[in-house]
Amino acid sequence: MSLNARLQAVRAVREELATLGIDPFGVEIDQIITPTEGVIQGRPTILAGTNNYLGMTFNEACIAAARTALETAGTGTTGSRMANGSYASHRELEVELARFYGKRDGIVFSTGYQANLGMISALAGPGDNVLIDADSHASIYDGCKLSGANVIRFRHNDPADLAKRLRRLGADASKALIVIEGVYSMLGDRAPLQEFVNVKKEFGAALLVDEAHSMGVLGERGQGLVEEAGVLADVDYVVGTFSKSLGNTGGFCVGDSEDMDVLRYASRPYVFTASLAPATIAATRQALKVLEAATDLRERLRENAERLHSGLSALGFQLGAPANAVVAVLVGEKVEALRFWDHLLKHGVYVNVMVPPATPGESSLLRCSVSAAHTPEQIDAICAAFASWPGARQPAHGG
Repeated sequence: MSLNARLQAVRAVREELATLGIDPFGVEIDQIITPTEGVIQGRPTILAGTNNYLGMTFNEACIAAARTALETAGTGTTGSRMANGSYASHRELEVELARFYGKRDGIVFSTGYQANLGMISALAGPGDNVLIDADSHASIYDGCKLSGANVIRFRHNDPADLAKRLRRLGADASKALIVIEGVYSMLGDRAPLQEFVNVKKEFGAALLVDEAHSMGVLGERGQGLVEEAGVLADVDYVVGTFSKSLGNTGGFCVGDSEDMDVLRYASRPYVFTASLAPATIAATRQALKVLEAATDLRERLRENAERLHSGLSALGFQLGAPANAVVAVLVGEKVEALRFWDHLLKHGVYVNVMVPPATPGESSLLRCSVSAAHTPEQIDAICAAFASWPGARQPAHGG
């Protein structure tokens, strides 16, 4: 078998897209105008697939902080944290994140993907057991592969199935690592965190929660589902990203373990990756301040999510979960999903199309990410674009 033979499946998908004249995975945004507006293929387009949950990418204070850091500290660190790339601002952000979550310490990674990759592979190794939700993000699966640990999948959002699998481990259950997400990126559904915490306590295992899609979105202070569910003190490690609500690039983990500082030296993605640029760190620190105080942004986001969810529901679409920052429309067959996505783009709305095996089960879906920066008029325009699809239920008139 040739070295590139394994790429045949990918090549086949690309060729299939070419026959349809649709390529949702190579879309270029010609111009960004605001957090919710851009130009794609020469057309003004509402951005409804960017994960820019609080609209932070154009926050003036964040831009000013980044500009100052760029001018005073340069464009990059040119090294890893273990070599020459650990600046005072990196450590200051770690302290601020730990304080924000009320945890002992924090570690900053160069991407959210690397946060999961780095923490899981540092916490577990050959001979250990990592139990993960079957619908976990690719970064969690890849972190498990890098760890070399024994990986046990349990049914999605099913604490009873997790308990059954921990019970089979016997005495080793108390040394296991459980990994779940707060809000799942495909359907936008939430984990039953309290029930998972109860299982964790019963067996004495450690629990890591990825809050990538709920940090800044849920909780009075924006700490995520761990705050909303009232279980923050019972979660051992919280992983998150800067690329969603904080409008930037990077990732982190906070925790109460006495070994937090030691973990960074056991994490290959931390040790061998160039650290985040000073401007990125500065903008993220400012964004964290805005996030913590931005109860009005979270309220606006909630209102927009409910408006979009109810609008799409009224059109007869099957939705993945109750109203949240992620609103997923289940479409079914892959080709139909691709054509639906292309239809929306031509009607001035950009969303994400997801097809198997990236999606749970065999269904394809269109994934909308709602922003606090969306106006009610933009939400209505998104619904109108969905309504123009032939399969939509048309609103009743008259009466």
